[in-house]
Amino acid sequence: MADQQQIEEAKEIGKRTGRDPVIIAAMGSVLLAWYQYYVRGNKEHGMFIGLWPPTLLAFSNAVRINAINEKVESSAVDLFDRLTRR
Repeated sequence: MADQQQIEEAKEIGKRTGRDPVIIAAMGSVLLAWYQYYVRGNKEHGMFIGLWPPTLLAFSNAVRINAINEKVESSAVDLFDRLTRR
């Protein structure tokens, strides 16, 4: 039963993508980069700001993968402990 709960928690971490404030920040960065590049004509600032979204998304993915990895490792340790008790 505990294994199923941990699997469900790991799935929930994966489902949070749409509500993640990092995605909203990345979208805002894209809009700001376009504004700087095309509207204001400041191409250097536009390109610099355009580098923010992939950085934000990569950081968010690293945090999410770490959380999932911790869940998987804890369930693997629990399974190993149960198997070695016999």
